[in-house]
Amino acid sequence: MSDQNVRNAGFTPSGITAGSLASSLMSQEAKASGGGVPSGGPTSTLQELGARGTTHSSGYTSSGISGGSRASDSMSKEATCHGGGVPRGGTTSTVQSI
Repeated sequence: MSDQNVRNAGFTPSGITAGSLASSLMSQEAKASGGGVPSGGPTSTLQELGARGTTHSSGYTSSGISGGSRASDSMSKEATCHGGGVPRGGTTSTVQSI
């Protein structure tokens, strides 16, 4: 995953950019969860990466998720919660696509 892609989507060190893909994702996620953005969801995960200013070491790469990484751990937990598969539109697939 490219640092520039995360910033371009609107996840920045100073917060989520108004009118961006990030703000749209945040709005949709908040509506779906009853008004708040859940910890560990796509918005919070991407904003954490944007706030740090770097995606290096997260494990989300252009060639897939790195074994033994934070991304790998997140994917495993999400798959376990969903009966063994990672759902389309879930945290792992959303973050990896960006």
